[in-house]
Amino acid sequence: MKSDFKNGGIIMQAAYITKNGSADDIIIGDLPKPIISANQVLIKVNAVAVNHVDTFVRSGAFQTDTDFPFVIGRDAVGQVEEVGKDVTGFSKGNWVWTNSMGYNGRQGVTSEFAAIPADRLFHVPENVEPTQLIASVHSSATAAIVLTSVFAVNSGSTILIEGAAGHVGTKFVQMAHILGLKVVTTSNPKDFDLLDRLGSDQRLDYQKSLKKQMSKGPIKKVDYVVDTSGKVSLQDNLQVLNVGGHVCLITAPKSNTFKFDVRKFYTQSKTINGFVISHAPLEQIQESAKFINRLMADGYLLEDQVLQKSYEEAGWAHLKLETNSKKKKILLTF
Repeated sequence: MKSDFKNGGIIMQAAYITKNGSADDIIIGDLPKPIISANQVLIKVNAVAVNHVDTFVRSGAFQTDTDFPFVIGRDAVGQVEEVGKDVTGFSKGNWVWTNSMGYNGRQGVTSEFAAIPADRLFHVPENVEPTQLIASVHSSATAAIVLTSVFAVNSGSTILIEGAAGHVGTKFVQMAHILGLKVVTTSNPKDFDLLDRLGSDQRLDYQKSLKKQMSKGPIKKVDYVVDTSGKVSLQDNLQVLNVGGHVCLITAPKSNTFKFDVRKFYTQSKTINGFVISHAPLEQIQESAKFINRLMADGYLLEDQVLQKSYEEAGWAHLKLETNSKKKKILLTF
């Protein structure tokens, strides 16, 4: 940060765009340091997680109200620098996190400082490593909201989680297990031990027939299905659902098309849900944050492998995410 002697204000470093476009359009440069309102908290950003939705917003594929210049990124962890006059519960120096910025008119967080509405800011639990937390919260909040709000799961029910060894899948497995569900997972066999430790009751090879494997296991049909990969046939998922069962789509196949038996679907009272966290109401964001913080305080949800890079490599990070060439969770640090 340095003084901008031309206008007497203070400027900061940020990763931002002046138009929707490619990763090459991301600019690393100076922007004015935010001036907070009465209901905001100014944080000194420590790390920002890079998510697929960030690339969609940057490119314009996911359209939302955007004021240019627009700071990219939605999930950040840092320390409280200044508190608005109407804000309670936060003090200078507190470690805090947010996961719902950079969308719907809200500026992003890939900047030295960020002004966060107090109702979108949460404390980092004691003894939880901040960068490990922010690597997890996007996936964790998605899993929490799908399970508790979209599905409104009941203890004792059954769930199939496909692509269960990935960033999102591991969060679904842990939460579903903690909520009292019987959990069936699909993954590469090399990840079976991991999923067993996280709470999977029945582990299936993602390369083999889902229907055949399910028919041979103790859990033959499930009440809920979530496919984190977008690579499983919708019809295959509907076939392993109990009557009245639910599927939730959190991604889609590259073909952007599905075929399924409509008659069997509606006559068995099944439901297909779609979910993206960008449209989650504030109340769901807040409730999921409470749930996530409780679990993280107990040591859950913190298993992601992390790759830390400077915020100056934001363009590189977006490109790597778009080409799926990095398995680790990418964080941009200041």
